[in-house]
Amino acid sequence: MNDRRVRVWDLPTRLFHWALLVCIVGSLVSVKIGGDAIAWHFRFGFAILTLVAFRVIWGFIGSRYARFASFPPNPFAALRYLGGRSEPTPGHNPLGAFSVYALLAALAFQAGSGLFANDSIMWDGPLKRLISSDTSDLITTLHRLNRFVLLGLIALHLGAILFYSRIKKETLVAPMVAGDREYPAGVPLPEAADDSAGLRLRALIVLVACAVAVGYTVTQVR
Repeated sequence: MNDRRVRVWDLPTRLFHWALLVCIVGSLVSVKIGGDAIAWHFRFGFAILTLVAFRVIWGFIGSRYARFASFPPNPFAALRYLGGRSEPTPGHNPLGAFSVYALLAALAFQAGSGLFANDSIMWDGPLKRLISSDTSDLITTLHRLNRFVLLGLIALHLGAILFYSRIKKETLVAPMVAGDREYPAGVPLPEAADDSAGLRLRALIVLVACAVAVGYTVTQVR
């Protein structure tokens, strides 16, 4: 066993990351197909809303490096990081922190606005009846525009992964798969993140609660 490996990402955080990727791809593909596939677009949207709600809560009660407190949005720290004047961080670096917050905000808006949107033909968001048609049309326009914001943020995220892999010779994907980050000899090892059975059970409870809340909202509040 390599004793230079440190657990950085807990299993719930990793599963969130990959589940969110699947749901985003599914949402984009289903809306592109159109027709009856829009039903799946809504389902993926509900799943994204559930996952984002989970991640926000997990940002306060999750493991060490999953918590927002470990990567607060700090523009000065981000500038120092860009200039190579900051120490490496086990979790999200200061620049990556802004990417996380921006993606969560954009995804929350996209999934939330979809609840009130319409396609002017046969599909309405489950909460459209709570607002006027004009307001729904406005939200629908913003929903469509925000898709490009999301695509831009995703492109930046993928670009950063490629930059780290090709230029800095550091993989960001492997730790998000296995959970561990490897440190070379001579580099002080950071504190490992908790990834115990108790933490995983806590995550499951939070996820179920978020799913129930979203499910109730889209099926009962009508």
